[in-house]
Amino acid sequence: MKIRTLVFLFLLLNVAPLKSQEVIDQVVAVVGNSPILKSDIESQYIQMMSQNYYSSSVDLKCEIFEELLFQKLLLNQAIIDSVEVTMKEVDTELNRRLSVFINQLGSEKKLEEFYKKTIAEIKDEFRTIIKEQLLTQKMQQKITADIKVSPSAVREFYNSIPADSLPLVPASYEFSQIVIYPDISQEQKDYSYQKLNDIRERILKGDKFNTMAVLYSQDPGSAAKGGELGFVSRTDLVPEFAEVAFSLTSPDEVSRIVETEFGYHILKLIERKGELVNVRHILIIPEISDEDMKKAEEELNEVSQLLKADSLSFDKAAAQYSDDVDSKSNRGIAMNPYTGNSRFSDDHLDPNTKSILDQMSEGQISTVFQTYDYKGKKVYKIIRLDRKVKEHVANLTDDFQELSQYALQAEQMKQIKTWIDKKLKSTFIFIDDSYGNCEYKYADWNKYVNKNK
Repeated sequence: MKIRTLVFLFLLLNVAPLKSQEVIDQVVAVVGNSPILKSDIESQYIQMMSQNYYSSSVDLKCEIFEELLFQKLLLNQAIIDSVEVTMKEVDTELNRRLSVFINQLGSEKKLEEFYKKTIAEIKDEFRTIIKEQLLTQKMQQKITADIKVSPSAVREFYNSIPADSLPLVPASYEFSQIVIYPDISQEQKDYSYQKLNDIRERILKGDKFNTMAVLYSQDPGSAAKGGELGFVSRTDLVPEFAEVAFSLTSPDEVSRIVETEFGYHILKLIERKGELVNVRHILIIPEISDEDMKKAEEELNEVSQLLKADSLSFDKAAAQYSDDVDSKSNRGIAMNPYTGNSRFSDDHLDPNTKSILDQMSEGQISTVFQTYDYKGKKVYKIIRLDRKVKEHVANLTDDFQELSQYALQAEQMKQIKTWIDKKLKSTFIFIDDSYGNCEYKYADWNKYVNKNK
């Protein structure tokens, strides 16, 4: 279930252009208060067929339909249980997925051409979708949080799989890295602060806040809407921003300038409802100068010279000089943020890093190169290729970690099926007759149709 769910979630951002095709829409199901539209199924079906998605299901549309039923059931329970997702989590995940697609297509411009929308419009459209997906993921994690598998259970799981059904492990890389993030100079910070202060002064003298947000804000998600964020809770916001947002008492007030990890902001209250607030904001992001980029490159080149002279081991250099917290504390070993382990398949690597890894042999250390991290920030790197793994059939010796995940997912599947059966007894379910003959794998959804009104 977990693997299939991730496939569907990953595809969801890719199906939007297909929704513009002429599909006669209708509500084909309702779970709790959440509808499922025919276009939701049709667009995913078209996308998956275009990517040659393999399914053992007799009817792929029924498979998609059941997955959406499950997602809506999770979302319904997440709302009941008050599961929370912050705006920072949403934006991080949205940026991560867009980075994957940008890497695949080659540039932001090509992504915009693919969607026939600007990056800002793409982010604005998918922010709510991503939030719902993160809520369902957290709910699913909550259901399966206590499940563990022992090494003996993993071996038993592996031995239970027929030889011709063993999973194929894709080609991947394991590497270590030393990362330097260019600093933002105080001059650039001062410039951005003063630019925002000038905007604030213009607003105080009569210019409209929303107009200035459209003209100058560098937050692509809210600028086109006059800086409006919509109703959010404290946990949706980074602490510094939340403190100011919830301190505003009058719609006529313009906040002081507040600094967060994103840059400098000013805020204006629209409305507050208890522990929810709706504000406008204007964001100015300090730029990294060419001089700061050059300084970071020179700093890492000095480390590179030490490595070439064998004056310092790679592990110690990573611990001493790297700005990447995760690998710095792990002898420089890069950890895949998408999987949580040290293996990187092609689609989890930025183009620059992949290109360099393709040319390296095991144990080789690269020269300094510029690239982007998975959040889209500019970095300089030195990498060491530790292991190159060819595509192969999974085995206990080389792939115990991956097989552990498969075994864990099998146990989680059992728990999820039990949970679905329990929740269906108390959740309203409507399924249109057009999908009434589907054969389901995880629950007898039809058994509960219209039973819990």
